[in-house]
Amino acid sequence: MRAVPPSLLLLALAAAAGSAQGLRSVSRADAIAAATTTGSRGRIALADSAAANALSRIASAYPNPALAASYSKDVPQYHLSVDQPIEYPWLRSARSDAAGEFRRAAFYRFLIERTAVEVEVDTLYTTALAADAHARLSRRTAIDADSLLTLARLRRDAGDASELEVELAALSAGQAVNASASDSLGALGALLDVQRAMGLASDRPLIALVDSLAALPAAPAGGAAGAGSAAAPLEVAAAEANARGAERALAVESRSIFSTPSIMVGFDTHDPTGSETGLLPTFGITLPLPLWDRRAGQVGVAQAELTRAQEELTFARRESDARIADARRQLGAARARAMRDQQLLESARRVAAMSLTAYAEGAAPLATVLEAQRTARDAFGRWVDDLAAAQNAAALLRLYTLTATVP
Repeated sequence: MRAVPPSLLLLALAAAAGSAQGLRSVSRADAIAAATTTGSRGRIALADSAAANALSRIASAYPNPALAASYSKDVPQYHLSVDQPIEYPWLRSARSDAAGEFRRAAFYRFLIERTAVEVEVDTLYTTALAADAHARLSRRTAIDADSLLTLARLRRDAGDASELEVELAALSAGQAVNASASDSLGALGALLDVQRAMGLASDRPLIALVDSLAALPAAPAGGAAGAGSAAAPLEVAAAEANARGAERALAVESRSIFSTPSIMVGFDTHDPTGSETGLLPTFGITLPLPLWDRRAGQVGVAQAELTRAQEELTFARRESDARIADARRQLGAARARAMRDQQLLESARRVAAMSLTAYAEGAAPLATVLEAQRTARDAFGRWVDDLAAAQNAAALLRLYTLTATVP
């Protein structure tokens, strides 16, 4: 069976690359906006925030009165009364404060989830750009390898090169085509991941990425938001609000030993004997007595929830500081590597160009050209990977250091 020439495979790869025409152009901001609009994580967090808002309204609502109507054979026969519970002011304020803190914590968690979705899509977009850069490099490498094979054959026919160099060039061209096909498949998978995060179908390409990977993120700023500061990271702010809410919930249970009293007003009427005429007013006060249940169980549960919330706050502060510090280190290291990679890439490209010229003039063997080209490809791949790592670390740092003013 005759082997397929690399030039035909290159034509197929070029046709596959050209099939991206007609796709919808999507920037990084467009992908993030689509993901936050259609993603499930953001909608779940929004539902939690809406539930917390509803609980806050429940906590601040006044108790409804109760209307009682009755009939008796004893006179007066008709009885009508309205019973209105009267909450203790200190109990109502504690319950409203607890609900407000839980609502604030839910809002912070919503912001965390929304930002996490943004960072996830941002990272997927960067990964797709890096994979596309690798695929384009592989395609260029395959084309250059085919050109080098053609040059080796011309030199062999002219008597300036051996059959061994032609076979070596053919081997290199075939490997380059295989690498290009593999990298193209990886780029397609990364692109489909972006589509899936945007809520689009992921069985075929529908979008084309338009942003660039060339921008190096800024150096990380020093310092970190300390625990208890006026502008704490969102994760810490949510844990602080949750702890304050648990503290107020414990106060609610502790103050609820005496249940809510009520005032009853009404009237009696209709005396068939005629001895009593008109409306006979009634008035009363109901005071619940904590004889059998002093809410020890409810207070114990609230105390346990407070202890848990305080431990979660301590853990959140410690983990937040560690994640911020690690993200800063990762960003700084990736930036340094990317800057060194750029310098090495320029040198490797010059060496590859000089070696190709020397081989064309008969001043260098083919092995030197292949090694120089391989070094240049490796340098470009490392530069792309480190640049993507720097952008992803910067995105994580934005997530970890996102703050909200804590009242």
